Amino acid sequence: MDIVLKTLTPLWTGGTDQTTDRLHETGLIGSLRWWYEAIVRGLGGYACDPTSDDRCPDKDGNHCAACELFGCTGWARKFRLQILTTPLIENKAIAARQSLEITIIPLRNIEAEEWYLLNATFRLISEYGAIGGKTIFKPSDEQNRQHEFHHLDFGLVTIQLPDENLYPATDLEKIREYVISKQWRSGTHKYRDKEGKEHDYSWVSLQNYWFVKKWYLARRDENVSTFNQVIGRKQPKHQAQQLVQNNSIDKWLAGSQQESKKVFSFRNPARTFGFVNPSLIDFAEMKERLNQVWSDFDSNKEFITGEQILKDIFKARGGAA
Repeated sequence: MDIVLKTLTPLWTGGTDQTTDRLHETGLIGSLRWWYEAIVRGLGGYACDPTSDDRCPDKDGNHCAACELFGCTGWARKFRLQILTTPLIENKAIAARQSLEITIIPLRNIEAEEWYLLNATFRLISEYGAIGGKTIFKPSDEQNRQHEFHHLDFGLVTIQLPDENLYPATDLEKIREYVISKQWRSGTHKYRDKEGKEHDYSWVSLQNYWFVKKWYLARRDENVSTFNQVIGRKQPKHQAQQLVQNNSIDKWLAGSQQESKKVFSFRNPARTFGFVNPSLIDFAEMKERLNQVWSDFDSNKEFITGEQILKDIFKARGGAA
């Protein structure tokens, strides 16, 4: 699979000294796998968290559908990602507005379903997500702060994929049957670590995903932050880490400083996306929160769910789903 990745914003893929000195394959593969897992879970399959105590293989040596392609202990990754372009580096990151040629080289047999899933993952990143590090940074509309590093956009790209004849429209149900097959390890996406603390990563799934194009959340001034308003934090800067209400919904959205963010927003090009937790906050509640901060926002037309996205990313452009 040969692709062309065009950077719309700077791209951060990591480095040993906290700078991006080149395009790191491991950084791209890590992001690629994270979105691949979200698709697998969105289709009803199980995908482990490879950074957790719940990672594959299990005690019986079984692994999940994501590890089948990306590898785990005792099972090597099925492909090599090779970067064919030397990127331009600016301000410690891969510069925006350049085209990077990348090829996926099979090292072992890759099943047709895996190629479809990989193709869909690239589409998801290109049209509905972001890739690499620093994507949790949030924009600012304050004139003197817009260009500060922690307010910059990172990781927005467009990806040109191979000819549609190689990956034509496919039956989404066939892909669903593949990821839920009994040949893969099953699980609950919950586990207890060595200290006995329970972790639940089932929320990282397209079943819980939402996306909005052409809108962004930002700090407007010292006292107003639409981002904090949506996630349930107090808006003034000196109170920005405090929750508005001491309830489970706001705690889940805002999270502790150690937890992954559940809402991501970018200023240029504008897009906002995130995850809900159906037991705490559903799509209707998230729509209501966005309606409160965007006066002209039409949530019935502009709010897209993961289920809609699944149908789109498995659809050939110009073809039938």
